[in-house]
Amino acid sequence: MIPARFKNYQKLWIGLGLLILMSPLGLLLPELAKAGGAWGEWGGEELKSMLGYVPTKLEKLQGFWKAILRDYAIAGLQKPWQAKVAYLVCGIIGASAIVAICLGLGKWLSISEDPEEHHAP
Repeated sequence: MIPARFKNYQKLWIGLGLLILMSPLGLLLPELAKAGGAWGEWGGEELKSMLGYVPTKLEKLQGFWKAILRDYAIAGLQKPWQAKVAYLVCGIIGASAIVAICLGLGKWLSISEDPEEHHAP
């Protein structure tokens, strides 16, 4: 049974779930259309070939973040079908981590609906 406080957010969870399910389209559609990489996931080299230069601040930040699952890949999964499965697994891990962090922060920052919890005995 769904707790009453979550029923208010049912449409939000459905929308979030649909967005998560649609996220692989960002990589699949450009591949099917032979359009190169996923939109917005360009590295410095790709930007340089597209624009002729790399923005200065982006160039300074280029080595700042080291991704845990870089390029949505898992070491050892090299065949094309394995790479697609690895991409989906990485997406599920990432989406789950974001949802867990948001739920944890929400629980930590929220005020309880039970007035008894705010008063010491």
